[in-house]
Amino acid sequence: MADDDDFQSSSDLEGADCYFSDQDDVLEETVLQVLEDGHEEDCHWSVSSVITKESLLAAQKEDLRKVMDLLALREQHARTLLIHYRWDVERIFELLEQKGKERLFSEAGVTIIQHKGLDLSNSSNPVECNVCFENVSRSTVTEMDCGHYYCNDCWTEHFIVRINEGQSRRIRCIAPKCNAVCDEAVVRNLVSARHPDIADRFDRFLLESYIEDNNKVKWCPSAPHCGNAIRVEGDIYCEVECACGLQFCFSCLSQAHSPCSCLMWELWTKKCQDESETVNWITVNTKPCPKCHKPVEKNGGCNLVACICGQAFCWLCGGATGRDHTWSSISGHSCGRFKEDQEKRTERARRDLYRYMHYHNRYKAHTDSLKQESNLKETIQGKISISENKESKIKDYAWVTNGLNRLFRSRRVLSYSYPFAFYMFGDELFKDEMTTEERDLKQNLFEDQQQQLESNVEKLSMFLEKDFQDFSDDEVMDTMSHVINLSNVVDRLCKQMYQCIENDLLYPLQRATHNIAPYKSKGLERASELSICSDSDQSMSVKTNPEDSYTQRNSTANGSGATLPGRHSVILHGSSSDESGCSSRKRARTDALGGAARFDLNMPAEVVDKN
Repeated sequence: MADDDDFQSSSDLEGADCYFSDQDDVLEETVLQVLEDGHEEDCHWSVSSVITKESLLAAQKEDLRKVMDLLALREQHARTLLIHYRWDVERIFELLEQKGKERLFSEAGVTIIQHKGLDLSNSSNPVECNVCFENVSRSTVTEMDCGHYYCNDCWTEHFIVRINEGQSRRIRCIAPKCNAVCDEAVVRNLVSARHPDIADRFDRFLLESYIEDNNKVKWCPSAPHCGNAIRVEGDIYCEVECACGLQFCFSCLSQAHSPCSCLMWELWTKKCQDESETVNWITVNTKPCPKCHKPVEKNGGCNLVACICGQAFCWLCGGATGRDHTWSSISGHSCGRFKEDQEKRTERARRDLYRYMHYHNRYKAHTDSLKQESNLKETIQGKISISENKESKIKDYAWVTNGLNRLFRSRRVLSYSYPFAFYMFGDELFKDEMTTEERDLKQNLFEDQQQQLESNVEKLSMFLEKDFQDFSDDEVMDTMSHVINLSNVVDRLCKQMYQCIENDLLYPLQRATHNIAPYKSKGLERASELSICSDSDQSMSVKTNPEDSYTQRNSTANGSGATLPGRHSVILHGSSSDESGCSSRKRARTDALGGAARFDLNMPAEVVDKN
């Protein structure tokens, strides 16, 4: 059959992994093992955990304790240091060796003075405040760690102004050119005496600084907000799933959009939402009236057109004219001179419009197909129930669910590959970074892989839609072999596409601004809730020192999905190995997750919300 011929040609892409013998029992076991095998090691990893409102304080205290223990600091100084370095404990440890303690503290605004300059024990003599120039009692004067002292009223007003300005997390000393950050306990005590509500806001800002000022922690963008935050250790260019079920890009907080980079997806969504393409159509198909400047569309063959305002003008040049004309000319008007710039602009606008329509139509077609295929879940569950209850030698239908999951993921990858191609091979982002020959060569390479993936995704969709509950055992086995084989094929084609994007397309270019989240064969694991045990040496922190990080990554390099030490079970989004031989920028993508595949990864947003 034609379908079988096409199927065999797609199987040739994978060699022995896609060959099937006549022994059906061995067939299913072997191919499923291939689907679960993580033999290709991924050279980047990330760990995600959910921080709830209850665990936020514990997570912050854990990082504070590390810095306090290592540097022998008080809590406010450790917090100031962490806020300045965006709660990156490892970064602080690295800079401590490079810069030394004194420089590390001074840059962060941490000032520790052993002997203060003002003796507050002698309260008989008043002190002049250098802000209000009033003589005040020593008991109403506060001195900061930097040695500067002012009256409590001036300090309080200074603190209130800074809190209202949104600078609660780093309130600096009043003294000019003083970089010291004020003691948070002093701020809290002075402000609460006059405005308790502002003091509460100050405490809330300090607590939320763990998320607001932390590159590794971000709020879940769900609406309405679930109140959770996600912490990621490792590569922050990843896609995560919150405990509420929302899946999003951790880097830009928009919906999961790989293989598009965050910048590409931002430009694409803006292009699809605004009226830029409507403007392009108007530019190509209409011309402005020289009197009222409204766009006018030509609906006849004569080049003398009239606007609804009554103004007649020449369609060729857009110049205002009278209404007298013949078949060959307009009375008193001549525009036979060639104007190259105008013609080029019109042709360029027309070409850009057609190019956008090409990619947008295919993107929307696959997005619509994904929405339609999402309805297959309930239908297939019904078919499986019927098949399991009838008399048959086949009782295990996990291959149907696995194939459906692969269909959703590969369909979503395919749909987002068109916005990627639109910007990758256009002039908007990489105009000056590739010659025409290089662009054509890379585009042909990418489109070949895209077409192969598209062809096999459609075949997989066709086999999954069959009414296998009415088939005989032989027909079910034949359908199973096709579904398992095509699931393997589309998974490997997705991996190859990601490798092509990273190694052949983005790596030679401005890679820093176009990182993409890795492809995950088994989908996104839902992040587990962060649980910190403060009384144990094995804290729930994902990375406590470089040796721990090395051990964690090597413990999961074989794809076993093992959990880290301690009570906190976290989710590994990848694995790392020193034996893989690939660099941090050019790497081969492979999933190393354990456990069952996730159905929700590539479901439409509205379906995910319902679930």
